[in-house]
Amino acid sequence: MSDLLKKIYDQESFRQQGHRLVDLLADHLGASLSEKNQVNHYKEPNDQLDIWKSFLGQDHSSIDYFSDIINGSINLHHPKYMGHQISPPAPIAALSALVTDMMNNGMGVYEMGGPSTAIDRLIPEIIGKAIGYNYQCGGFLTSGGTLANLTCLLTARAQLKDRHIWNEGMGDKKLTLMVSEQAHYCVDRAARIMGLGDDGIIKIPVNDRYQMDVSKLEVYYNEAIDKGLEVFAVVGSACTTSTGSYDDLESIGAFAKSKGIWFHIDGAHGGAVVFSEKYRHIVNGIEQADSVIVDCHKMMMTPSVTTAVIYKEVQDSFTTFSQNANYLFEKNQDKEWFNMAKRTFECTKLMMGVKFYAIIQAHGTQAIDAFVTTLHDNARVFADLVTEHPQFELACYPESNIVCYRLIDDQLDEDALNKLNAGIRRQLLEDGEFYIVQTIIDGKVYLRNTMMNPFTEKKHMERLLETLINYSNS
Repeated sequence: MSDLLKKIYDQESFRQQGHRLVDLLADHLGASLSEKNQVNHYKEPNDQLDIWKSFLGQDHSSIDYFSDIINGSINLHHPKYMGHQISPPAPIAALSALVTDMMNNGMGVYEMGGPSTAIDRLIPEIIGKAIGYNYQCGGFLTSGGTLANLTCLLTARAQLKDRHIWNEGMGDKKLTLMVSEQAHYCVDRAARIMGLGDDGIIKIPVNDRYQMDVSKLEVYYNEAIDKGLEVFAVVGSACTTSTGSYDDLESIGAFAKSKGIWFHIDGAHGGAVVFSEKYRHIVNGIEQADSVIVDCHKMMMTPSVTTAVIYKEVQDSFTTFSQNANYLFEKNQDKEWFNMAKRTFECTKLMMGVKFYAIIQAHGTQAIDAFVTTLHDNARVFADLVTEHPQFELACYPESNIVCYRLIDDQLDEDALNKLNAGIRRQLLEDGEFYIVQTIIDGKVYLRNTMMNPFTEKKHMERLLETLINYSNS
């Protein structure tokens, strides 16, 4: 073996670098929570590229490299982070990521990932219990909400009785699904990946709270039938990405049952609310769904990317990629739950469940309750501040931890207001004291806060509004 390889895998070198890295990250965490550093040090894309092009040609230690990555990244643990829907990871989960990266067991087959495979089974059952499912529920973990939604919709299609589409193809069958027009774009993308085309997704209008208008379901369903389409699924949002609105899951579930179609819930962001004693009622009806997805990396303190796919009846999960579901059940009663590649897109599957399991092993599921509840509480505090301020307006009062709002001025038309709010958001990005994002709703630019950090307090919210007003006057 070469001396270089011996150096790369040297035990003592790893120990020393590991200790220094943990110290570096611990110091970063402390500085973030005490607000001694900034949320962001934004650089233009080409400037960022130039930095890393030149970095390899310079003499830097590995710790220098790690330090530069930390300092150049958005700081999720800072109380002034109110941006995208990504959790500030619990430290214990970050430590578990070090373990999984070092062990690097791909989980396509059981013998390659024993402990993590068992954990991968348990987590969907734990979330399923919180949803309200019985002992027949189950599922697996996969790499993100987009892949999870696609998987569940493929499962829904596999339940059609008159043809095995996975084996025989679509033929002349014209399938379609129903979803809110405010649903995440990945549902539309899933329909197109499945070959359903423009007619394969029926977008239901929303009400004034940006929830699916369930009174329109029957009308749109009948129109689809008249066009020769077969509706095989309806998708509820818990919650929508733009406004954080939860659809009326009870009504959607009742509709799906009346039509005998699959009911799927995209709970990637807001599904974690099932763990909140205070806010669980928002998703009443979720237990009616045939399948639900929940991102652990959004409101459950887990590093990206970990998504739970949960089925009301776990046996449905084995039909997704099966050429003949009847053969599977007749000849293999245990269904080999432990060979994950039979049910997931991934063949080399990450040990993602270890991170979430570390949190509930150390702190219990009550930690998830505390986290989700705090974030929802914070959104309401901020929304009340916006409502009380004459220079701002809300898109709608928040149901989740997402708040959409904008600066208003009676002297400006809509185009000018859009430019004002977009310009202020850009200035905020470049200055780096806060990090928020923006969205477009009904052609209007809204500032958008996702209250992701439980250490965000009312004083930070007040300071943000003050800063936005100062920008608008400059």
